[in-house]
Amino acid sequence: MTDTLIENVSDTAFWVAHYRGVETARSDALFQDPLAARLAGDRGGKIAQAMPFSFFTAWTIAVRTSLIDDYIRAAVAEGIDTVLNLGAGLDTRPYRMDLPSDLAWIEVDYPAVMDFKDQQLAQESPRCQLTRIKLDLANIAERRRLLADIDARANKMLVLTEGVVPYLSEEETASLADDLRQLEHVCYWIVDYFSRNAFKSRPRLLGQKMRNAPFKFDPEDWFSFFAEHGWHCKEMRYMAEEARRLKRPFPLPPVAKMIWGLRSLFMSQRRREAFRKFAGYALLEPLSRTR
Repeated sequence: MTDTLIENVSDTAFWVAHYRGVETARSDALFQDPLAARLAGDRGGKIAQAMPFSFFTAWTIAVRTSLIDDYIRAAVAEGIDTVLNLGAGLDTRPYRMDLPSDLAWIEVDYPAVMDFKDQQLAQESPRCQLTRIKLDLANIAERRRLLADIDARANKMLVLTEGVVPYLSEEETASLADDLRQLEHVCYWIVDYFSRNAFKSRPRLLGQKMRNAPFKFDPEDWFSFFAEHGWHCKEMRYMAEEARRLKRPFPLPPVAKMIWGLRSLFMSQRRREAFRKFAGYALLEPLSRTR
């Protein structure tokens, strides 16, 4: 089987959708996404089969999806009236979550991705006011026009960039952060967090299989980076802590679990903390609106 099934970042959407389908099939599923398997199709399954450490990816997608769902539910309860999902990929939250019927949900992604979703979900009815917009977010002028238009129509907006920022350079992330910070009605921004150790370990785990979609965003200090661009971390949910809360421990094979248990007995507090904060998802808010 070829090791170039992921030819660009958009292909990762099929991979992620596959694992949302896998989670949905579990008797103890953390969420239900009945459309995920259809969207992933054979392509998503083939990518998953070609990748190492499938148990790790399945766990990651399950925990992160549930975590972000919680952020969205909390924001909606606070009165958010617009969700802007940049780099939406094959996300299906407008169809599967219990959302207000008058909530404006706007998906933005490459034309090919949006066309595929339009075709696959043509007979499905979203639970809110869903709009799909075809746009390459790297087109800064078009992006700024779109953001200004959406901001003018929103009262309280949540921005979601699930699985987007890690693939951007620091310069690209800074540009996006600055553009979002200029919007008057943005209240929150959900962003992936990876520690520097997580960033460095990814090539070792996945080898050359992700060479066409490498992680790029590796600031020296993640929190300071966003603070410099006008964003404050209101809440951080680390994957390890969230997994404990959800009673979904990391699925190590028995032998590896035993070895890890022995190693942890002699692990320093600093190293334990590093593992606890390996990765997570942040809820950012504009600095001037912090209290």
